[in-house]
Amino acid sequence: MKELQSYTRDYQKEMGWEINSDNYAKSRESLLNNYLLLTTEVAEVAEELRRAFNLTQSNIQEGMDEEEAFAIAKERIKQDIGKELADCLAYLLKFYNYFDLDLEDSFYEKMVEVRLRKNKDL
Repeated sequence: MKELQSYTRDYQKEMGWEINSDNYAKSRESLLNNYLLLTTEVAEVAEELRRAFNLTQSNIQEGMDEEEAFAIAKERIKQDIGKELADCLAYLLKFYNYFDLDLEDSFYEKMVEVRLRKNKDL
């Protein structure tokens, strides 16, 4: 994960896609803009899921077994949903880099916190 975060930091700098840190106003605008872009990418993941469910339902209506229909639908969206998830990850990494957070440390710390929760409804 550290390599991915470092790669992303360099890539975003090279492309001029870093979150602006010149001053509060520019940072605020850039953070909000990137947050909106992240939520757009998350919505595109939802669209791919909807597409898979619609494809599954269509195949079921044509007489296909439910499990087979869903397996085919998952395969059909695999490449596109992978791209959308990669877009989400890129925006998340941008936030990690802006706030100078270590993705790997944050992830593992959070997983320990979740494991120790009394209410583990997920």
